[in-house]
Amino acid sequence: MLTFVRGRWLSTVPGRIRAYAVLILVAVAALLGVVTVAVGNARDSVQTIGHDAGPQVVATSALYFALSDMDAQVSNILLIGREHGLGVGYDESLRVYDKRRAEADRAAVRAAQLAGRDADLELTVQEVLQGLGRYERLVGEAMLLDRQADHAPGELPQRVVDAYRQATDLMKLEILPKAYNITLDSGANVRQAYETKRSAVLAGRAWVVVTGAVLLALLLAAQVHLARTFRRVVNPALALATLAAVALAAVATGLLSAQAGHIRTAKQDGFESVLALSRARAISHSAFADENRYLLDPGRADTYEQTYLDKSLAVLSPDLGSKPVNLESYYAGVDETVRTFVPGDEPVPFLGFFGDEARASTSGESGETFRRLLRSYQVVLGNDRRMRALAAKGDRAGAVDLRMGRTSNAIRDFGAYDATLGSLTAGHQRAFNTAISDADGGLRGWTALPPLAAAVIVLLVVAGVRPRLAEFR
Repeated sequence: MLTFVRGRWLSTVPGRIRAYAVLILVAVAALLGVVTVAVGNARDSVQTIGHDAGPQVVATSALYFALSDMDAQVSNILLIGREHGLGVGYDESLRVYDKRRAEADRAAVRAAQLAGRDADLELTVQEVLQGLGRYERLVGEAMLLDRQADHAPGELPQRVVDAYRQATDLMKLEILPKAYNITLDSGANVRQAYETKRSAVLAGRAWVVVTGAVLLALLLAAQVHLARTFRRVVNPALALATLAAVALAAVATGLLSAQAGHIRTAKQDGFESVLALSRARAISHSAFADENRYLLDPGRADTYEQTYLDKSLAVLSPDLGSKPVNLESYYAGVDETVRTFVPGDEPVPFLGFFGDEARASTSGESGETFRRLLRSYQVVLGNDRRMRALAAKGDRAGAVDLRMGRTSNAIRDFGAYDATLGSLTAGHQRAFNTAISDADGGLRGWTALPPLAAAVIVLLVVAGVRPRLAEFR
């Protein structure tokens, strides 16, 4: 024992061989541990971004859309009055209202699941549901008064307007901001998890390189020592162990690099774009409904016009320079943007959700789809401009006819815009699904592969040094 402590065993050939063997086995164990932890982090990141929190956050963004579109359908019903065939029709508006109500329920359930142990988020979800119950009661009262009034399109009695004001104020001022915050807060949590997990994967990759290099150096040193001691050029078992170690470290490093890339693609080209475009769609529908509110409630026309502008700026904010920020300058700014913008140009000359998308959809099919989206958005704004011009001249009936599609393609044009927006979103969703599928495929088998490879290396090392040690017995 004293000889071992003093290190005299290293002065013998068998002692040095055993020392190399022990160091190599420790390095193999270290490499196995590092690979296992790094692959575990990669698997956790894929699970979080691709299967758990990421999809749930995108799904909760449907909560804002469903709620805002419920209010939009109510505004449709109230604006058309007794002409039930106007616009998309009374029955269709009511059917969509019920559909959005069901979607809001499902999205709220997902949000509650996402909340987990987050007491603040759970409270926000509960408040949204409670507010929705109050909203439905107010809407029921407004729609009952509307049916009793049997009014012409756009000529609502004040008692109907007052009842609807209570409902839409509750939706806009309380329910929708809370629903929006659910997605914002949850999205921030996913981004934080992404940064943490991706950093862990990249750090794990660095440690795999380091431990792999140490193991390789020990294996080469052991072979050199054996070659000099026993005057043999190659130890076949140790040579195979070296190749196996290099293969394990190299493949693990490549895997972790690929996983970091898949996660990045899933988040930036998938999750972020899908979430931004989903918000843009919800806000666009809400802005389209503000045209109804502008017409059905003249007492708040200025307020609804400003609200429409604010929502439009959130979707696309062109560079207006020193011009005043109003609808006329906004129309002109969007016209100039659509005329001059080319996907892939840097810097992108506008902000908003579409500004974010312009930085993502730079070329190819997505770039062309984005150009179509801008043109269809320009058409929607053109219809809005004409509708407001008629209302400003006192032709409210003409403005209602244009908005409801009786003398225009306003509804169809918005449907085309919405379809293009959906197509672009679907493209990013496919990119997300592909990245996650590739990540899942790359991780397949990596629960068993590292320990199996480590076991092979250990057996080869034992097989390489045992015959040499036997020569001293």
